[in-house]
Amino acid sequence: MEGGGGQRCSSSALFTGFRALGLFSSHIPHVVRYHGRHRKFYVTTCVGKSFHTYNVQKLSLVAVSNSVPQDITCLAADRRLVFAAYGNVFSAFSRNKEVAHTFKGHNAEIHLLQPFGDHVISIDIDSILIIWHIYSEEKYLQLTFDNAVFKVSTILHPSTYLNKILLGSEQGSLQLWNIKSNKLLYTFPGWNFAVTALQQAPAVDVIAVGLVSGQIIIHNIKFDETLMMFRQDWGPITSISFRTDGHPVMASGSPLGHIGLWDLEERKLINQMRNAHSTAIAGLTFLHGEPLLITNGADNALRIWIFDGSAGEGRILKFRMGHSAPLTKIRYYGQNGQQILSASHDGTLQSFSTVHEKYNKSLGHGMTNKKQAKRKGIKNCESMRLPPITVFVAENARESDWDGIIACHQGRFSCSTWNYQKSTMGAYFLKPENWKKDKQHNTTATAVDITPCGNFAVIGLTSGNVDVYNMQSGMHRGSFGIKKAHEGAVRGVAVDGLNQLTITAGSEGLLKFWNFKTKMLIHTTILNSSPSIMLLHRESGILGIASDDFSLNVLDIETRKTVREFFGHQGKINDMAFSPDGRWLISGSMDCSIRIWDLPSGCLIDCFLVDSAPISLTMSPTGDFLATSHVDNLGIYLWSNISLYSLVSLRPLSADHVPTIVMLPGTCHIQEEFSEDIEGPNDEIIDYDSPEQLNEQLLTLSLLPESRWKNLLNLTVIKKKNKPKEPPKVPKSAPFFIPTVPGLVPKYLSSEQDTGSQQSKVINLGILAQKSDFCLKLEEGLSTNKYESPLNVLKELGPSAIEIELRSLSPECGGSVKLMQSFLKMIGAMLTTKRDFELAQAYLGLFLKLHLKILPSEAVLLEEMTALSSQLEETWIHLQSLFNQSLCVLNFIKSALL
Repeated sequence: MEGGGGQRCSSSALFTGFRALGLFSSHIPHVVRYHGRHRKFYVTTCVGKSFHTYNVQKLSLVAVSNSVPQDITCLAADRRLVFAAYGNVFSAFSRNKEVAHTFKGHNAEIHLLQPFGDHVISIDIDSILIIWHIYSEEKYLQLTFDNAVFKVSTILHPSTYLNKILLGSEQGSLQLWNIKSNKLLYTFPGWNFAVTALQQAPAVDVIAVGLVSGQIIIHNIKFDETLMMFRQDWGPITSISFRTDGHPVMASGSPLGHIGLWDLEERKLINQMRNAHSTAIAGLTFLHGEPLLITNGADNALRIWIFDGSAGEGRILKFRMGHSAPLTKIRYYGQNGQQILSASHDGTLQSFSTVHEKYNKSLGHGMTNKKQAKRKGIKNCESMRLPPITVFVAENARESDWDGIIACHQGRFSCSTWNYQKSTMGAYFLKPENWKKDKQHNTTATAVDITPCGNFAVIGLTSGNVDVYNMQSGMHRGSFGIKKAHEGAVRGVAVDGLNQLTITAGSEGLLKFWNFKTKMLIHTTILNSSPSIMLLHRESGILGIASDDFSLNVLDIETRKTVREFFGHQGKINDMAFSPDGRWLISGSMDCSIRIWDLPSGCLIDCFLVDSAPISLTMSPTGDFLATSHVDNLGIYLWSNISLYSLVSLRPLSADHVPTIVMLPGTCHIQEEFSEDIEGPNDEIIDYDSPEQLNEQLLTLSLLPESRWKNLLNLTVIKKKNKPKEPPKVPKSAPFFIPTVPGLVPKYLSSEQDTGSQQSKVINLGILAQKSDFCLKLEEGLSTNKYESPLNVLKELGPSAIEIELRSLSPECGGSVKLMQSFLKMIGAMLTTKRDFELAQAYLGLFLKLHLKILPSEAVLLEEMTALSSQLEETWIHLQSLFNQSLCVLNFIKSALL
């Protein structure tokens, strides 16, 4: 399920694989381990290219392994490691997740693994047996068998038999080997049937041998003596297990999904667990010392049975179950984005939780007669099951009052209703009244929709009829059109958010708009090609239509006009989905591509390929996940929306864009290779540097904070406000030599005479001050007519320093008229280039405040001020006209009735 390591394995700009839902088991037998420190049992099941580890006590998922390059062919485990074979290679996993060792040496596919202390034994389909040292990954021994004489089918290490293994063959014979001395100790002739299962009995020297004929032989290998024999009528023995909690019971699995329970003392069949799985029993294991049986099968189910009945029968204690056949349709249920409804070719409707597996639930199979099926029981109602669901729609507005799900079945004329809260099929079959039986057999329901209020259902048929039904009573409430709505088959129906408009699409290429209440035709639109799928985004009133020519059309249901057309798919479009805000249209096609179209810009913004063609897709109401189902896949795959947690720059893809193949979530086996390739382009987009000025005609502001220029005119007020009420008092200190008045009579100098004789400490800046760097830059700019350098100096200064620099421009403070003229020319250059516009206004305001008395008396400065005033007025008039235009448009939008 999780791709491992939390790293992205996607080359898509918007979506990255997150996890897979609804995958629990395969045809590979499970493995049970006991953790001594935790004192708990754990069961490991194979799911495609990875395996899952569950806590048996709660049957909760505790670990997901990293994926391997190919599908896993067999599993084995000891108390430290889990071994998984794929192709001609197998790996040892530590902590149920990380690959610790990899063993390569076989030339054929490995189908048997057996841990053996510090060694592990692997056998391929060519009957080559190799013994490996686990930690050094070196070969210890290799044995080769002739497939024509002894083709190895099973392997077992008998209890207390040191360094010995027992091999079963398809020819029926068994061999006991000492792998330390590399000797064949004994050959058991067998029972003329292929050996399919070997299991150690609780008694020493006794093993159970399962045969392809359905026989189970309880054999003593020490004396080569058969103790007892059983036979089941369900075909070959797939697996065997013994109870160890004090009851002499043996369980056997069959290809039909039945489990037989045998009493070893009375030597008879005591119970049958029929239909324990819908497919062959892949593996079954009794927990040591407990009345619990764990089973798994290829029907994607893992079950725990408890034997607490008086007759010795087992009942289901816990289970994890998904679909046993590929999915046909998936849709999010509700507005919280935590449940996904899925229909499958196995005929069931199930709900999978994106939060935790314990919230999963199955709504069951559809039945032609629910009451009769309940009387007959599950085992006897196979003939009453409905065909698979092809299309369904759900609405939770009235889910607590009546059924809120309606479904079309393959080849069926009527539609079934379902109740999500009760997790069961509803009581009604919605179909038109007074139809002849021959007409019903040739007609199929193809399109459905439920009104937002949850009161009415609209159903379209292949005959062209579109009917309305009441969801509470199941009664027929009218039809669209005089005889029928369309001449061809109905490909899609939709109802708007206010129950005012109904849209139908027919295979003849017509899109019709109907009044929902009066059932009268309002408008007809001719499409360029026959539609195949129709989807309405009710909040925005946008209608998406996929056509048979692999194109996509987007219509506005208010204007009833086509607003967007998209081309690019090379195969049939299977499904579509809108993002919650209606900005994206996501489409999946038989060309194995998933494309994301941006509706405002009308561009393709993302596209990626998957291994298997997407059959159905749906977007979460919260926008966090995209869920997809694929051809020949049993799971639902979640893709997380990158734009919710990362900066994504959406760029239109070119016409010759070649999409890359993306591994499905949970199947990425090389995360490192993908992570570097993905992060590079995103970093380049994030580090994009904007130019200082986008256009010479645009007014551009500086990037300085407001504190640098906003309060320049209020510095005196700020200084007064921050000035302390009383200056700090320095304590008087007595001088080392007391001063005296010169004369014949020595007199001490009084404090009044001392203070009066002190000179002023105020320095005349106009005489002693040196010119600052800003003044030097201004003088240089007066000759070169370039003022970038003095402006950069001002930008680095604080408000108080700026005030000092502007004061020093006047002749009284050490400046000159030329410096003041150069400053005004600098402001004029800033207005001409239209850069740092707010700084020019702030600096000019402070300059006028400080030197307003000097400016009129100098003719040069007055001339510069006149030119600057006209330039400033022209700029403000242009800016004011733009402001007025924007305010006018904004007021119109706010007040006009659109």
